[in-house]
Amino acid sequence: MEAQVLRAASYSEAIEKMVREQYTTVTEGTHIERPENQHVYKIGIYGWRKRCLYLFVLLLLTTLVVNLALTIWILKVMWFSPIGMGHLHVTQDGLRLEGESEFLFPLYVKEIRSRVDSALLLQSTQNVTINARNSEGEVTGRVKVGAQMVEVQSQRFQISSEDGKPLFTAEEHDVMVGTGRLRVTGPEGALFEHSVETPLVKADPFEDLRLESPTRSLSMDAPRGVHIKAHAGKMEALSQMDIILQSSDGELVLDAETVGLPKLKQGTPGSSGSSQGFYEICVCPDGKLYLSTAGEATTCEEHSHICL
Repeated sequence: MEAQVLRAASYSEAIEKMVREQYTTVTEGTHIERPENQHVYKIGIYGWRKRCLYLFVLLLLTTLVVNLALTIWILKVMWFSPIGMGHLHVTQDGLRLEGESEFLFPLYVKEIRSRVDSALLLQSTQNVTINARNSEGEVTGRVKVGAQMVEVQSQRFQISSEDGKPLFTAEEHDVMVGTGRLRVTGPEGALFEHSVETPLVKADPFEDLRLESPTRSLSMDAPRGVHIKAHAGKMEALSQMDIILQSSDGELVLDAETVGLPKLKQGTPGSSGSSQGFYEICVCPDGKLYLSTAGEATTCEEHSHICL
């Protein structure tokens, strides 16, 4: 028990000695020697690190000033304003471009309109192509304006008037002209490689109407008749070969004051009872024509039973 008390007293004395050594009250006039191996720690950045830091801060300030100057220059050059950028103005209806505009890549818009007092001009050094696509991205209609040809690719091409009336419609198997008159002003007229269906073919006033087939035949068919009229002139039918006027179920009527055959060959009288292969044309009271064997005198009465 006494030994434990002695050890506790020795431990407390050691602690007091350590405290006195660390916290010694220095009175005035007392000199305390410092240990020779005492280290001094400096707080802050010194030497080349400090110079590098200042250089980095200077470079950062220079970059900031240059960026600010470039931003102000870009805003001035691009004409940025509260309503848009340069010729591009933002309105309630969309975007408005003033003057000429150039697009280097595809332009996707819903509607393009020009100003009220000016026209809309689309210009390109190669060609101008306008495509219409469906929801899947496939091209359903295309208008291509090139240097040699204007191409329209669509299921149906239609040109309408101001009031919406179709003037010209073209489909895969049908072409329709909705105007009251189709005028062809070329000096050679109109060329049709196949058949033409029309209710009326009419020339301009005081102009001739010519229906011509240079190398083939010309056929005019109608289920209820073909009417050819020349109100202020004559009608001519010219052919290199024969001209055949044929009616399958009816009669051929020549309704005129004078019917002339100016180039009809005239035979010479032969011996009695010999016709030499000549015939004469006879006319019935109702206008019907028939041939009769030619003789020295007329033989029409011998065959007049045809008129009955």
